[in-house]
Order: sequence, then structure tokens, then C-alpha cells
Amino acid sequence: MPTRKARSRIVASAAVLAAVTGTPQAYAALDGERTPSHQSGSASVTRGKPYINTRLYFGTGRPGGKPPVSDKQFLAFVDRHVTPKFPSGLTIQRGRGQWRDKDGHISREGSYELSVLYPASEARAHDSDVEKIRRVYKRLYDQESVLRTDDAERADF
Repeated sequence: MPTRKARSRIVASAAVLAAVTGTPQAYAALDGERTPSHQSGSASVTRGKPYINTRLYFGTGRPGGKPPVSDKQFLAFVDRHVTPKFPSGLTIQRGRGQWRDKDGHISREGSYELSVLYPASEARAHDSDVEKIRRVYKRLYDQESVLRTDDAERADF
């Protein structure tokens, strides 16, 4: 049976595969950077600049019979702890998650996927911001973990 970390990687990989499948012009490079290209004979054109897309997955279930994290609580958390670190923008999606806790119990819960996009040149500086967001959420809402994924992207605004 795969570990929770392995399962999280499988889920994240499936999400990336689903996003890429519909766009045959996106190719994965060996270094993990997806490079959109438009074939014209043997030449290709790369668009956009290098960015990092960090996704955080927040569970809402709480131990000890406490009520789940509400939309109002989560949005207040984003306003207070995420927006100041990433004022240029972010995306939030609601979801349903399933995971196995440290005691081996399967839990199903509502969840949020938060995505922030920032220039690759700022990745080192934003790493501590992202880690602080994860630590604060776990502490405030009694969470064992907040899943994080980072993908190299090219973006053009």
C-alpha cells in the first residue's frame, strides 16, 4: 500500500497529466520545465518567462469532533496570511480530498487548493513565505500536513 507521500505524488501527477493532456503543444523538458512551443517546420517558438506555480492543498477536517474549517475561516486565513505575501494574485479552488492519517485511518474531507504564480527568480525568497503559510495553517486548524507542489512554468501576461 503506498504511503501518504507517495499517494500525494500520484494525485499531483495525475492532476498535471490531466492539465497537459488537452494541449498537444506543451512538452515536458528533462529538467521538469514545461515549454510551450509552436512547431513551424523544424523551428519552435517559446513564449513567456520562467515562473514557479506553487500549489498548496489545505484540508478542512479537524480532530476531536471540532467543526471543519469554514469558507469564512479559510478566506480570513488567506486575507491575513497569504495575500500579504502574494499581493499580485492567487487562485483558490474547492475540492474533496481523501488521505490516510498517521494512525492509518482513511479520512475524507472538504479541501482547498491555493495556487500562486511568481517569477522563478523569486523562488528562493518565496520559499520561506510558503513554508510559513503551511506552518500557520497546521497550527491554527490542527492539521497534520499541508501538501505543497512546485512546478516550473512559462507565463505571459
